[in-house]
Amino acid sequence: MASAAERRPAADETTQAATTSTGSPGGLTDPSLYINRELSWLEFNWRVLAQAQDPYHPLLERAKFLGIVATNLDEFFMVRVATLLRQLRTGVDQAGPDGWTGRELLRVVRATAVEMQEAQAACWAQDIRPKLVAAGIRILEPAEYTDEVRAYLETYFAREIRPVLTPLAFDPGHPFPFISNLSLNLALVVKYAGQLRFARVKLPSVLPRFVPIPPGAAGGRESTFVFLEDVVRAQVATLFPGTTVKGAYLFRVIRDADLVIQEDEAHDLLALIDEGLRHQRHGAVASLEVEQSMPRRVLDTLVQNFETDESHVVRTSHRLGFGSWIELGGIARADLKHPVFPANQMWPAHDPSGIFEDLRHRDRLVHIPFQSFGAIESFVREAVRDPLVVAIKMTLYRIGHDSPLVDLLVEAAEAGKQVAVLVELKARFDEENNIRWAHRLEAAGAHVVYGLPHLKTHAKLCLVVRKEADGIRQYAHVGTGNYNSSTARAYVDLGIFTSRPDVVEDVADLFHHLTGYADRREYRQLLVAPVTMRQHILGLIDGEIAHAAAGRPARMALKFNALTDHEMIRALYRASQAGVTVDLIIRGVCCLKPGIAGVSDRITVRSIVGRFLEHSRVYWFHNGGEPRVYIGSSDLMERNLDRRVEVLCPVVDPAIASHLHDVVIDAYQRDTHRSRSLGSDGRYVPHAAASQPGALNAQDTFLAWYSEAEANK
Repeated sequence: MASAAERRPAADETTQAATTSTGSPGGLTDPSLYINRELSWLEFNWRVLAQAQDPYHPLLERAKFLGIVATNLDEFFMVRVATLLRQLRTGVDQAGPDGWTGRELLRVVRATAVEMQEAQAACWAQDIRPKLVAAGIRILEPAEYTDEVRAYLETYFAREIRPVLTPLAFDPGHPFPFISNLSLNLALVVKYAGQLRFARVKLPSVLPRFVPIPPGAAGGRESTFVFLEDVVRAQVATLFPGTTVKGAYLFRVIRDADLVIQEDEAHDLLALIDEGLRHQRHGAVASLEVEQSMPRRVLDTLVQNFETDESHVVRTSHRLGFGSWIELGGIARADLKHPVFPANQMWPAHDPSGIFEDLRHRDRLVHIPFQSFGAIESFVREAVRDPLVVAIKMTLYRIGHDSPLVDLLVEAAEAGKQVAVLVELKARFDEENNIRWAHRLEAAGAHVVYGLPHLKTHAKLCLVVRKEADGIRQYAHVGTGNYNSSTARAYVDLGIFTSRPDVVEDVADLFHHLTGYADRREYRQLLVAPVTMRQHILGLIDGEIAHAAAGRPARMALKFNALTDHEMIRALYRASQAGVTVDLIIRGVCCLKPGIAGVSDRITVRSIVGRFLEHSRVYWFHNGGEPRVYIGSSDLMERNLDRRVEVLCPVVDPAIASHLHDVVIDAYQRDTHRSRSLGSDGRYVPHAAASQPGALNAQDTFLAWYSEAEANK
C-alpha cells in the first residue's frame, strides 16, 4: 500500500530544502517543513486499517475495524473533501502553508481513498471472511444459497422487508427521488408499457445489513447470514407486478454534510440549526459509489440528476458501505472478541454518599475505560440526590442516544435544584440528537443555553454547588472526553475531580461566561480557549526553551489527538533547535515533520492505535524539575485554540501528576506493540519489536495496573 505522503518529494529532498531555519528559503514557514492535513488524516486511517489486518485482534474485532475505517472515510468525504470542493466551486484554490493546492489534493485524496477501499475489501475477502467461516460464521453469496435458504428468504422478504420498502419511479410524471446521504440504494431498469424506465429502491437502515438465517434453514448451522441487498435484489421484481425488471444496481452517495451557519443573521440558534439540518440533507455530492456492473446509461442518469461529474464517481467490484461491518460486533461469540474486563469503581456503587467528603480532602483522577465511567455518573447522581446540593451546571457536547446523565439532570430540575446545561447544538453529526435533549431538559425546568456565537463549546465540565455547614463549597469535574456512557467503553479518556478553590471558581466563572454576559479575559488556573490557552501554551514552550538556553534539562511530553496549528508547530521547531527534547504522542493528524536535521531532530512523534480509541490529552512540561501538567479537551488545532471554548486543567496534586507522567506517559513512550513512529517523509513505521513476544502494549499495561491497584486497596 502506498503512503499518501510519498506522492510529494522524497524525504531527502525535503530534508535538504529545510536543513535549518536560517538555511531554508522560507525559514520555519517553508512548505517543505509541513505535512498536509488531509494526507496526514489518510495516513491515520491506514493505521486503523492495519488493526483490521492484524491477527492480534480477535476476528470480530477485526471486522469492526473494517467498519470503522469505512465510517471514518465517509466522514472525511462529507467534511474535508466536501470543503475542498466548495472552495473550488467558489474559485478559491490557493496553496496552503504546506504547498498543496485544492486540485492537487483532490486528485491524490481520491486515488488514495480508492486504494484504501481496495485494501479494505481484500482484507475482508482474503483474510477475515475465510477465517470467520473456519470459526463457524458464514456470510453467504447468492451462489451459495441452498433451496432451503431461498425458501426462507422469500418468506422473510415478504414478512420483514417488503413492507418497509418504497419503490420510486422516475419519469415525466415522477421527479427524480431524493437520495439520502450514505443510504444504500438499488437503481432499477424496468420495462413498463413497452418502454425502459428508471426506478429506485432504498434499503432502509432500520433493516440489518447482515440478515440472519435460522439453523433450520441453514442446514443446522448457527451464525449464518446473507447480505440485505442480495435478498432485495432477488425479490425486487415482486415490487413491480406487470413490469419486467431488466437490471438492479447498487449505489450510494456521500454528500456535503458540513453545517454552515450564518450566526450573524440568527435570532434563534435552535431554529436556525434545525432549518440548516433540513437543507443539509440536500448537500452537494462529494462522492458517488456504484457497482462495477452498472450500465453507462444508468450511471449517466445518476450523474446528471445529482448534478455532479464523472470525477466524483467510484466504480467498484466489491461491496458498498463497509461501515455496516460494525454490526458484526453484535454476533454473540465471546471467543472471537476481546475479553470483557471489569472496570474499577472509584466510589462503591452501593455507598457513594462519601463522594463530596472525599473530594474535600483530595483530588481524584479517573482513567476511562480502565476505571469506570460510573465515577462520573456517581458524582452527578449524588449531586442530584444530596439535599445540600443547590445547583448543578454541565456542558454537553456529544451526549449519545441513551444518556443516564440527562435523566439525572432532569430529575434534579424536577426536584427544584438549579440546573444549568450548555447543550452544544453545533456538535457535528449530533445536532438533531442534541436538539432533542435540549427540549427535554427545558421541559423539565432546566436552564438550557445553546453555546456562544461563532464558537463551539467543546470543554468537558461539570460543577456542583453545595451548601455546607461552613458555607458554599463547589466541586468540579474537568475531563478530556464527552459525557457519553456508550463511547466511554471504547475511548481512553481522563478526568479530574476537585474542590480546589482556584479551579472550581474558574469553572464557575466560565459557566457565567457561557450562560450570561460575563466577558472574562483571565482565569486563575484554567487555560481557556480562545482567550488564554494559545498564549499560555506558547509561554510553557518558551519556558522550556529558556531552561535549555540556561543549560538546564528541558523537556516536554505532550499527548493529544491532532497537531495542525502552524504557530504551535513553529514553536515546537524552535524548541527542538534550542535543545529541548519534545516527545509527542498524537493519535491522528500531525502536520509537523520530526527528525529534520537542524529543525526537528529532537522531536519524536508516536501514534498509538489499538483496542481502544486514544482520546485523552495530557500536556507535561519539565519546568526546571517542577513539572507543570495539564489535562483537558483541547488538541493543538486552529479550531480548538481559536474557534472553540476549550479547557485545560492544571494537575496540582503531586501524586496524580506523577502518575500521569510515570505511569501513563511512560507506558505510551515504551509501547512497542501498537505504536508507530512518524518519519520526516510523513510515513508511520511500526516498532521493530512489534511482532516479537513480550512487546509492550500500553493499553494492556493500564488494564493490568488498575486491576492490581484495585486488588491492593
